[in-house]
This record gives sequence, C-alpha cells and structure tokens, in this order.
Amino acid sequence: MPTPANRLFWTIFESVSARTSSIYAIADNAYRMMCSELTNHFILISGESGAGKTEASKKILQYFAMTCPMTESLQIARDRLLLSNPVLEAFGNAKTLRNDNSSRFGKYMDIQFDHKGIPVGGHIISYLIEKSRVVYQNQGERNFHIFYQLLEGGEEELLAYLGLERDPQLYKYLSQGHCAKESSVNDKNDWKTVSSAFSVIDFTEDDLENLFGILASVLHLGNVCFEENHQGCATIPDTHEIKWIAKLLGVHPSILLEALTHRKIEAKTEEVICPLTLELSVYARDAMAKAIYGRTFTWLVNKINSSLVNKDFTKKTVIGLLDIYGFEVFDKNGFEQFCINYCNEKLQQLLIERTLKAEQAEYEMEGIEWEPIQYFNNKIICDLVDERHKGIISILDEECIRPGPATDLSFLEKLEEKVGQHAHFQTRKLAGPKGRKRIGWMEFRLSHYAGEVTYCTKGFLEKNNDLLYRHLKEVLCSSKNRILKECFLVAELENRRRPPTVGTQFKNSLSSLLEILISKEPSYIRCIKPNERKEPSKFDDLLIRHQIKYLGLMEHLRVRRAGFAHRRKYEHFLQRYKSLCPDTWPHWHGPPAEGVERLIQYIGYTPEEYKLGRTKIFIRFPRTLFATEDAFEFSKHQLVARIQATYKACLERRVYVRKRHAAITLEAHWRGALARKLAKRRKWAVWTVRKFIKGFINRNKPLCPDNEEFIVFVRKNYILNLRYHVPKNVLDKSWLRPPGILENASDLLRKMCTRNLVRKYCRGITAERKALMQQKVVTSELFRGKKEGYAEALNQPFANSRIDEGDINPKVLQLISSEKIQYGVPVIKYDRKGFRARERQFLLTQKAAYVVELAKIKQKIAYSALKGVSTSSLSDGILVIHVSPEDSKQKGDAVLQCEHIFEAITKLVMLVKRGNIVNVVQGSLRFYISPGKEGTIVFDTGPEEQIYKDKNGQLTVVSVRATSS
Repeated sequence: MPTPANRLFWTIFESVSARTSSIYAIADNAYRMMCSELTNHFILISGESGAGKTEASKKILQYFAMTCPMTESLQIARDRLLLSNPVLEAFGNAKTLRNDNSSRFGKYMDIQFDHKGIPVGGHIISYLIEKSRVVYQNQGERNFHIFYQLLEGGEEELLAYLGLERDPQLYKYLSQGHCAKESSVNDKNDWKTVSSAFSVIDFTEDDLENLFGILASVLHLGNVCFEENHQGCATIPDTHEIKWIAKLLGVHPSILLEALTHRKIEAKTEEVICPLTLELSVYARDAMAKAIYGRTFTWLVNKINSSLVNKDFTKKTVIGLLDIYGFEVFDKNGFEQFCINYCNEKLQQLLIERTLKAEQAEYEMEGIEWEPIQYFNNKIICDLVDERHKGIISILDEECIRPGPATDLSFLEKLEEKVGQHAHFQTRKLAGPKGRKRIGWMEFRLSHYAGEVTYCTKGFLEKNNDLLYRHLKEVLCSSKNRILKECFLVAELENRRRPPTVGTQFKNSLSSLLEILISKEPSYIRCIKPNERKEPSKFDDLLIRHQIKYLGLMEHLRVRRAGFAHRRKYEHFLQRYKSLCPDTWPHWHGPPAEGVERLIQYIGYTPEEYKLGRTKIFIRFPRTLFATEDAFEFSKHQLVARIQATYKACLERRVYVRKRHAAITLEAHWRGALARKLAKRRKWAVWTVRKFIKGFINRNKPLCPDNEEFIVFVRKNYILNLRYHVPKNVLDKSWLRPPGILENASDLLRKMCTRNLVRKYCRGITAERKALMQQKVVTSELFRGKKEGYAEALNQPFANSRIDEGDINPKVLQLISSEKIQYGVPVIKYDRKGFRARERQFLLTQKAAYVVELAKIKQKIAYSALKGVSTSSLSDGILVIHVSPEDSKQKGDAVLQCEHIFEAITKLVMLVKRGNIVNVVQGSLRFYISPGKEGTIVFDTGPEEQIYKDKNGQLTVVSVRATSS
C-alpha cells in the first residue's frame, strides 16, 4: 500500500504528463514523437544527489537498445552506446555521503537515429569533472571508482608493471575518507565490466597501457612526501615514487623532481627558477594530479565520441539525455557544490519556463479561454538566484585576476559589499542574532529553490584559478605518454594569455547547454529520493514532500488544476470510449468532434467539467476522466463477455458436431470389433473344450497328439498348486495328492523336498545345539518308555550348568582347582541313617562327582569307583549313586533328590562314558549304607508328593501319577 507521499508523487507525476506512467513510457513517448514528427527531443533527468538519476539514464539507454529496430551492421554502435556508461561511471563517479555511485560530472548524451528510427551513433558532452576529489575526500567518501577497480581487479602482471599494490590504504589519495572498502560496491566485478567495455569501445592495447599508466602515476604522485630543509625550501628525500611517475609518464626523473620543488618565473628577457616552500610544493603536486586526471577524463570522453561517430552525413534526428549532478547539501559545501547547485538552479528555471509556456501555448492554439494563476514564485526565485550566481562568479573572477594579494577572506568581504543587501544572501556579519550562530566567519549562505545552503569560501580562489605552474606544464608537454601528449599541447606554452577561470568556463558551458536544450522538445523525469539513509523500501514522508515542493511539482499541479488535467485528440477519445454510447458504437460515420460531443452528452458531462477545442477535448477534473474510464472498463467487460459468450457458443457447437460424428463412427467400429472379438473367443473356447475332453478320454494312453496338451495342462496345474502346499519343516508330513498320471513324479518331488528340508535343517544347527541334541539322544536311550516325565523333559532344553561359578564357594573351587567343573546342579541329600534332608550342590568334573556343603566337600565319588545309578520309574526326582563296597574311601551310596534328574543323570553318564550304569527300578530299591548294612527306598504313588521315613525305617517316596492325555 503506497504511503501518502507516494500517492502524492504519482498524482503529480500523472498530472504533469498523463501519457507517461514510467521511465519507459517517457522514453517511448519521446521516441515515437521523434519518429513521427522528425523533431529533436531531450529528456531532462533531475533530482537530489542519490535520487536515482544515473540509474534512470541507464534504463532509458537499455530501453532504446532493446526496443528500437536493429541491424547487424549497427549492433556495434548500439553496444558502444550502452557500454560507454560503465566506463564514464568508473572515471567520473564516486561514493559520497549521500550516494554510493554519485556522478561527479555532468553528462549530456545525444543519441542519433536515422530515418528508420535505428540508433546509428551518439555524442557525449561532459561538464565540470570534480577534480578536487582526486587529491582530497571527506570522511566517509571515496575517490573515483576506477582507482579502486584497478587495484582490486587488475591482473598481478599489470599491477607489477605499474608499481602498485592491491591495498588502497597504501595510497594517500585513496585513504583520506577511511572507507576504501565499501560493501555495496563490488570493485572486482566492475573492473571486469569496464575491461570488456574498453574492447567494445575500440580502445587499443597502447591506449590502455597509457591510460593505466596515468592512473598509476596519480596514485604514486599522492605518495610523494616533502620535507623542509634548513632554508625553508621543500625537498623530496625519497625519490622512489618519482622514479615510478617518470617511468609511467615518460619524463626525466630529475626534471620532474625539479618541477615539483621549484617554480619557473619568466620575465621579459630571462627566466628565474626559484625554490618552493613546503606548502607550495604540496599545492604543485596536487595541481599536477588534478590537471592530469581532468584532462585525461576529457580525452576519454573524446575517445568514446570518436567510437560513436556516424560517418553517414545524412540528416539525423536525436534524443538528448541529460544526466546532471543533483542538488547537493553537505556538512561542508565548497566551490564544487556552488557550481553544481548553480547548474540545478538554471535547469529548474528552464523546466518551469518550458512547461508553463507549453501549457499556455496549447490553450491558445486550441482556442480555450484560461487565466493562469500566480505560479511564478519559484520562477522568480530561480531568476534572482541565477542573477546572484552571476554576480558571485564575477566577483570571484575579479578577485582571482586583480593585482595584489587576494584571499578567500577578501573574496567574502567583497561579496558582503556587492551583494550583501540581497534578501537571499547572508554571512555571519550580515545575519541576525539567531542565524549568526549557524554561519562561520569564512562562510556565506544562499537561499536556493531547494532550501538554504551554507558555503565555505576556503579554497574558492584556488579551485576557481585551477593554475598549473608553467614548469610542470613543460614537464607534461614533454611526456612520451601518447594520451598526455594529446592533452598537454606545446602550443599552450606559447600562449601567454591567462586561461579562463573554472567558474567562467562552467558558466559558458552551461549557457551552451541551455541553448542545446531550448532547441529540442523536452521531456522530464523527476527523481525523488525516498530517504537519507540509502535504505530500500523506506520512505521518509517529510523528505519526499520537501523535494516535491522545491522541485516545483506542486506548482505544476496547481496549473493543471486551474486549467484542465487531461486533454486528448478527438479521434483518440472517440476511438477509446465509443462503446459507451449507442450512437457511436460500433462505428461513427461523422466528424470526430461531433461524435465526441454526442458521446459526452450521453455520458452526462456537465459544462464546467470539459471544454471542446479545435482538435482536442479538455477535461478539467481527474474524477471525470476516472469515472469515464471506470464506465469504459465496465462496458468493456460486458462487451467482451458477450463476444466471448457468442464466440464460445459457436466454437462449442462446432466441437459438439465434430465430437458427435466422431462418436457415432467410433461406436460403429467398436461394436463391430467387439462382435468379432467375441465370436473369435467363442470359437477358441469350443475348440479348447473339445480338445481337453478328448485329452481326458485318452489320459491313460501313452503320450500322443490327442492327450498331449491335456497332460501338459494337468502337469502344469499340479505343479502350480503344489507350490502353495509344500511342507514348511521336517515334521510336516502333508503333501498334495497327485493325479494318477503324476504319482511317480509326485513321489520323486516329495523325496527331494524332504531331503532339502532335512539338509536345510541340519545346516541350520549350531555346534552348541548339536551337543545338546546328542545329550537328548542319550537321555532317550536311558529313559524312553521307562520313567514317567520323560516326554515333558524332552521338550525342555538342557543347560550347560544349573549353578554359576560365582555361586560355588571359593574354598571348594580351590580344592578342586585341578579339575574343571563340567556341570553343577542344586540337590537335596538324604542321610543314609536318619534320612534327614540337607541342601547340597552336586558338581561333576572330568574325573569325579562331588557332593558339596557350602565350603566342604562332603563326598567325592571317582568315576572309577562308581558302580551304578538307580532311579524309579515314577515322576519323582530321587536318584541313588552306588559306589563299590570294597572302596574304603567311600561312606556309602549317595541318595539325592534333583529337580533336573534327566539332565543330571545324562551329564553324569556322558562324563563316565558308560551307558549301562543306569538302572530304572519299580517298587523299591536297596542301597549300600555301610559294610554289611543296606537300606531300602520304597516308591509309591499318591494324591500328593511326599518323602518320609516309615515305621519300618525305610525311606518312602510318594509321587503323583502322571495322567495320560
């Protein structure tokens, strides 16, 4: 959403020229008028510094380059026109406090067109290059772009040839503003653009070598340091920079050294060379740098002009493009700002005179009665300021040429004497008590059309004189650098007349510029600066309103409002709005003026809203035109909608007829195709059914043509169905029943499948699982069909041990440290005499079995002394380990109860490596207690498990009978 300042700007812009809504529209309008009327035009771009004038001029050039007709032979001229801009910007633009790409010179470019409207050439005029920037920059500002571009983008070989380093801080002329590096400026990329432009603009290698030598010599010149000797004269202690300058400019080092520290004074009959003071030597050095750069810039413009010149001398029409420096107000304003603002005053005056005069002339030509309002306030100010400027420049010239000592202070005193009575001139001496505090002793203040500006007179005389000592001129005239030879001619030394001052030169060139502009048809672009901080998309309403006010846009708006805001030829008005009246739509066959009158009467214009001229209709109020435009847009939409509806209906009817005919044709062909396809399928089905019936009848006969396809089908169908019924594991005995003719094949497939499952199962068994399965095999051999609980125990995996090594007492481990424990399980031991139950650990090693109580080994049974192992056929966990009675080391048989009896006995048997030692008994068993004494264990079944000593002194073990499922 635009801010109020934006809306105000665009309203004024639209009022100033209703047919121009953008830069491109202004350029297009000037181009079309030039082509149709064969008249010369110019586009004046104005505004404050940093408002976008340079960018606007580039956009206009790009627009002409892209839209104008072009031939291959004229492509080079177009490219040179476009690429002259980056070269001139590099040498003539610099960063200031207000603008990172500020034009420090004025530029007027004539673009030449032939009778076909093709750009064929051009010519550039430059005005007042700011030479003082070469030797001094304010804080936050930079020197001209080309110096930084050369250091940043130049090749290493080039810089070495020029004696330069890449760091701009090493050069006094580049580091005074303390902002040699600027983030918004890409010097390296700009150098590439300028380098490519040089080749297109027809610069030779020799030209570039001389040009870069001049730039480098300026930088070396800034680093020349002076010292004062005991006589008060300037000397140069270090001649390193002098040697580089002499090499690059093609002069003798000793002559250059003398010219910088001495001055040649000519009398009528003799020449006197006198030494310079330190201050005058610095002045001579800076004057030489400014003179070299200023004349080189002029040579550069002439070089570009020579590449743009068109050798066809037929008559051309031109569009001039004026991109002049904008109005400038800095904290410290000097001679350059004075000249720049003087130029802006003149252009502002020209704009007001031309636009208001053109407005009044058009009314008179059309026979419209109109009384102009009082719009001359700004114009009167421009006239007075212009007159005042002439007076100031004249006084400045008088001070420069008068005999006797002239200083900046004497110049200020002369101003107070000559123009001190003027209302728009103030100094500290002439100002009132309030204004006196804001004006310094060496300053004066002028009231411009854009506001008040305070100028410091320090340096006015020096910059206006712009003198170069004759001794230095002689050195430069003798230079072997081809560019300097063209810039400093020997004829200058012969001319004894004082050259015109800078102010006089600028005033004369500005007068010639105004004569050029007056001879052409004008178009204007007013650039409005949105803010002072160089930030995008930020609008300072007060700043914008101030610019609109001092640019005179408000006066233009008042003139238009006092007169007629819009005017258009009858033919154009009627052609655009004829659809609003039935009498003029679709064609009007009478005079256009009558048609327009009939049209506006139908629309309802009131007499005060319009006037009819000889060739145009004048509309007073913008709202009237806007209402007409809104009505036109509404009727246009209605007309377009009606035309579209009719046209779409016609198109749709055509499409419908074509589609209907195509659909009927497709349906007929498709039905025929479907019928043929169905008949073919039915014939195939009948043939297939017959063939399979015949094959089924002959299925038991040997393979022959009658049953071959049937048997193949049966085989295929069986194989396809079999893949969904293949057994998944070895225990799965299911198999798809085969037809009779495939029984043998089915048996072979079943065997192959079984073998494959067995192989797959065997390959998947690990070594550990294999060992466990071997234990299960031993268990099966010992207990299968003999002891209850075997089937349940078979499904439970055996463990390597039921006791962790950490659960065994360290003393026990120490006692049997020579043997590795292979298996351990918790057990309950029953005493041989009283049958008291005691918790023990049953450990098996490679050589013996141990019954352990905490830290004691209660009984060690060597496998060699083991006589056998007995257990009952019931589900109890009792096992008796029998030992030999002859072994005196044994106390008797061990009666144990173990939860994992099958596992424990199997482990014991595998370690003993004797399979016939296990005895599964029924009813009872006897065991050895001591020599000559035996005990009895009775096994029985009951409702619950019990182990007790009966009245007969026997151990009775009651277990629950396992129910068969």
